[in-house]
Amino acid sequence: MKLKIRKGDTVEIISGRKADKGERGEVLKVYLEKSRITVQGINIRKKHQGQIQAQGRTMSPGIIEFEGPIHISNVMLVCPSCGKATRIGISREDGKAQRVCKRCEAVFD
Repeated sequence: MKLKIRKGDTVEIISGRKADKGERGEVLKVYLEKSRITVQGINIRKKHQGQIQAQGRTMSPGIIEFEGPIHISNVMLVCPSCGKATRIGISREDGKAQRVCKRCEAVFD
């Protein structure tokens, strides 16, 4: 399966928790097999971590905050030229596929 959103893209949250809706962030990781992505500063989770000893080092215990994955259908890609959340089209030129903004027809790559 191939997704139209890649690592490093700026996305806007269109559905989900009210605190995250309308926020924008950069894609940190893409999970192809589960159709999920991790967005910087969005869907913050807390994990209560105990003390861990690994490879001679000790990690201190405490509450760790990290970004949780969200489904790809809950985000829209933000066009770099018009600055709005948009759908993505594919245009093929010289045998290469390029992502295109549906609003202003600007090429992403």
